[in-house]
Amino acid sequence: MTEPKITQLPPLPGDWRRALAVVAHPDDLEYGCSAAIATWTDEGREVAYLLATRGEAGIDTLAPAECGPLREREQRASAAVVGVSEVEFLDHRDGVVEYGVALRRDIAAAIRRHRPELVLTLNHRDTWGGVAWNTPDHVAVGRATLDAAADAGNRWIFPELTERGLEPWNGVRWVAVAGSASPTHAVDATAGLERAVRSLLEHRTYIEGLTDEDPETYARAFLTENAQRLAERFGGRPAVAFEVFAR
Repeated sequence: MTEPKITQLPPLPGDWRRALAVVAHPDDLEYGCSAAIATWTDEGREVAYLLATRGEAGIDTLAPAECGPLREREQRASAAVVGVSEVEFLDHRDGVVEYGVALRRDIAAAIRRHRPELVLTLNHRDTWGGVAWNTPDHVAVGRATLDAAADAGNRWIFPELTERGLEPWNGVRWVAVAGSASPTHAVDATAGLERAVRSLLEHRTYIEGLTDEDPETYARAFLTENAQRLAERFGGRPAVAFEVFAR
């Protein structure tokens, strides 16, 4: 019998200068796509982060008032490892982020401020490949980000943003979803993988509450195995995959 042909993933389009990554929690990008972000910042591209929450409900042994500021500090340190200095938080409540007009408006406002050509987010579907149930926060933020990419360019949807001096931005060309079970494109992770590991390790308090495994062993294994798993679909090179929606 003939072996089934493995469909190769094309490279994610590279003709852009600014990206905005929009996710629900500290650590979402580090688990999802920071190896790609490290590569992009090395190339001189601008990447900013927007987080809907401060992850204050993410560690069982820490009360939200203590956990939120700690996870914000970890996120800023994590972003710096991969060359990102702009990190913003929207202060939606961790665990109960609601999809709707308010969230779309907040994200559209950030898109108008940063004026990216590429917007990144995390898996917005109900499951992770039909295997594990996704969290409501990921679903809400992912869906709202896809919608806000269009909202940001329409002056009549949120006219109050224009009144605040945020002119419409219709320059988003792609929304790229990390962690999708249906990827369409990939980015070579070779150059950025080591920094991705170090970036995830900045979330040490979160990781130590998640597993008894040594944090570095855990982080390295998780990111390396995921990147290597995609290599057969990207010319043998470790990769970060995205489902890309063109606009």
